[in-house]
Amino acid sequence: MVVSSNHVPGYRAVETLGFVYGLTVRSRGIGGQVGAGLRSLVGGEIKEYVTMMEHARQEAIDRMIEHAKELGANAIISARFDSDSISNVMQEILAYGTAVIIEKE
Repeated sequence: MVVSSNHVPGYRAVETLGFVYGLTVRSRGIGGQVGAGLRSLVGGEIKEYVTMMEHARQEAIDRMIEHAKELGANAIISARFDSDSISNVMQEILAYGTAVIIEKE
């Protein structure tokens, strides 16, 4: 279970295992960059980048969950995203949170 809140309703954290994260860096291929560049001339949503970012966020979440499982967690609380440009063609996505063991109340 992954939540952005500090607790899971109906559950209590019985152990905090620590900080967990998942990181990915993505770049559009030359075809996607050309398509996005042309689309940016007329304005509107740049679907090539939306798709890239959706995949990158999911990959970062999956890696964060794997990190939490390695620690023995069954939940992640306070989950967040961070994103930054590494260059004009690369984007870093970080998913992070706190790995915990939760039990039903």
